[in-house]
Amino acid sequence: MFSLFSSDKKTSFVAVGDIVIDAFIRLQNAIVVPHEAAGTSELCMPFGDKVPFEFAEELPAVGNSPNAAVCAARLGLDSALMTNVGVDQHGDECMAQLKKEHVETDYVMRHNGLKTNYHYVLWFGQERTILIKHENFPLVIPPIGDPDYLYLSSLGENSLQFHTVLADYLDAHPKINLIFQPGTFQMKFGTDALTRIYKRSKMFFCNLEEAERILGIQNRDIKVLLNGIRALGPQMSVITDGPKGAYTFISSPDGDSASDKVVFMPAYPDPKPPYERTGAGDAFSSTFAIAIALGESVETALKWGSANATSVCEYIGAQKGLLHREELEKFVASAPVDWKMQILS
Repeated sequence: MFSLFSSDKKTSFVAVGDIVIDAFIRLQNAIVVPHEAAGTSELCMPFGDKVPFEFAEELPAVGNSPNAAVCAARLGLDSALMTNVGVDQHGDECMAQLKKEHVETDYVMRHNGLKTNYHYVLWFGQERTILIKHENFPLVIPPIGDPDYLYLSSLGENSLQFHTVLADYLDAHPKINLIFQPGTFQMKFGTDALTRIYKRSKMFFCNLEEAERILGIQNRDIKVLLNGIRALGPQMSVITDGPKGAYTFISSPDGDSASDKVVFMPAYPDPKPPYERTGAGDAFSSTFAIAIALGESVETALKWGSANATSVCEYIGAQKGLLHREELEKFVASAPVDWKMQILS
């Protein structure tokens, strides 16, 4: 079921995407088996046995888009989330957590007979493997009106047609600035199926491996990847490379895109090792986008994004470490003076 509504209500920042409860399970005994030829690894545990774990912790109201909504609220924007939950205890927990974070819930739709998304996060070392299941919710656009920014991220495998409905809504509301951080299924849909979304995007975020997957190439040349994403339509594209840092273009003063410079921001120089990396990419992407929305420069946006991602890695889950604006500015100001944006070409 897909439908459209309209409203005169104004919200600065509306995040769109699935919400979940993450159940973190800290493993004690496991083995990571690398497959160098494929560039992948497997998490292995005894089969048909009792496997001990250190502890488990539930984190409600998480996911790419909820994380972005919380980030926006903590940085001072009027923030809302458009998503779906069941009429169940887990749905109640998600609603309560969003309200606690001052994220508007008017666009959270509740459904009888469907379960709120619940994922299991197998956490071993500094990395995690997530067991996912997206409920097949009916997708509609509630009366979100004409927000300044719409942040689109992870949706389930039943959402392809919804992206067409959303593109129609964006065509009817040309003042909305679209931010796109594609999730797993959105990348699987392919760029042809989501061409209107790519072309409508003001800002776009993915990591280096995702950029190769989206473009269907095996080429780690960052300029090739940035130009490839740009050719799909986004006005501004940012590609992250995990703990190494992030890349984007700085526009040429003469307006000639061929003269734009590739810039690199190293990761925030935190002397402490990460505790757990879930949500670092979400923190970077949403913080960068919010900084631009607040009128900050690209360099400041890169610094804010990197600093907030580092803070998130010091806690369990994607939201505990998200900083409020004053905290974030102090975090950035405390960095070494040589932590600067670098012009690569």
